Amino acid sequence: MNEQPQNLSIGRNLKIALFHLGSGMADVLATGTWNRIMISDLGFSATPISLLISLRYFLAPLGVWAGRISDDRAVGGYRRLFWIWLGRALMVLSMLMLGMATASLVRGESATPLLWLVIILSLTMFSFGTAISGSTFLALIYDRAPERQRGRAVGLVWAFLLTGFAVGGFLFSRLLHTGVGEDAATLNPDSVQSLFIFAGLLLGGLWFFSLLGEERRGSGAVTHQPKSSLRADLKRVWSNRQTRLFFWYLALSMIFAFAQDAVLEPFGGQVFGIDAAHTTRFAAYWGSMAIISILVFLWLRRRFKRLTDTVISYIGVAVLIVTFALFAIAGLAGLRPLVTPGLILMGLGLGIWNVGTLGLMMSMSPAGRAGTFLGFWTMVEVIARGIGTSGGGVIRDVVLGITGDLALSYVAVFILEVFGLALTLWVLSRVNVAVFLSAYEEKRPADAATVLAGAMD
Repeated sequence: MNEQPQNLSIGRNLKIALFHLGSGMADVLATGTWNRIMISDLGFSATPISLLISLRYFLAPLGVWAGRISDDRAVGGYRRLFWIWLGRALMVLSMLMLGMATASLVRGESATPLLWLVIILSLTMFSFGTAISGSTFLALIYDRAPERQRGRAVGLVWAFLLTGFAVGGFLFSRLLHTGVGEDAATLNPDSVQSLFIFAGLLLGGLWFFSLLGEERRGSGAVTHQPKSSLRADLKRVWSNRQTRLFFWYLALSMIFAFAQDAVLEPFGGQVFGIDAAHTTRFAAYWGSMAIISILVFLWLRRRFKRLTDTVISYIGVAVLIVTFALFAIAGLAGLRPLVTPGLILMGLGLGIWNVGTLGLMMSMSPAGRAGTFLGFWTMVEVIARGIGTSGGGVIRDVVLGITGDLALSYVAVFILEVFGLALTLWVLSRVNVAVFLSAYEEKRPADAATVLAGAMD
């Protein structure tokens, strides 16, 4: 057994949460800034770009591998920090490489095989680093906080992740200078390179500082638990009809909520002529609204018992359906004023949906098998998001190739999201948590709303 973790003060908790502030900002840099530059400003096809930024989702199983190793053995005396800092070091290096390669393209240099090799290598390193450090970071939080404080620890870290989207969107948009006068929409290659260098150094320092001293060398005994294969674990999860239905709800909601991930900023740039500095702020709009909706619905969830995780999930998905319908109307009718309200609605929808869906993930994970079930749900969530992100780019390119209409190619993605999320609501209506729990004698863990609400106490 591991020794009881020391008390985790609010100050230390906030320091650890800075780690995910950096994670959110890194996500903005990759999926908000870089893909916009490549697709909208440089004119590259959305398919290879969306596939490259989706790599980190498809490499998610590596997180399970790193997590299992960190459970069983220490490297250099550290069980978690070795993997976390290795992964984040790879991410920092990838940002520096990606910035130099992208700036070369902005300067007008030809996209040689060598330059593409650097870009592919950069994003592969970024994805690998994300995969092995993400799961071990969550394990470190589990190790670091006593059981009574884990709700607060998880809540603060999660809130800082969303804050990172808002902060990154605003900060990077200010740093990404464009030309002046007639060249106002023209990217400055030196600013592009400086942005990536600044981001790499800033986020690297933030990640290092946030976890410095949070794991003592040689602390915690290695657990010796009965081993089972990943295949056996997946078979256990899949054996229940309700878990199969929830699998489809989780996969469909992730795919269709994030099909816009790689095309939203290029949509603003190519359809409405919004410059890169301003489309980078899209993340600030929806990220800040997501934080507000999360806090509001955590508060409401604690005070109104009828506002269950299932009901909250319904509300979140419904808001997202309205969001993408609004984007589709904006694209078809050329109505630029609808974009900002759409971003606000998207943030509200994503925040509400996250509270409800994370709550359902906890509810659909019985206490005796929580690790197995939560590991499976997390893998489904991440891989499905990768399918959605890359799929949105592919659909945009296919429709553009058939019709030659830029606006219609983006609208097709939004319409698909509307119908896909409507199907998601139908699947959710068939998920019954009570029926699932009746199959297990163990008491389930606390629902996510209760866990995250600990951050507000």
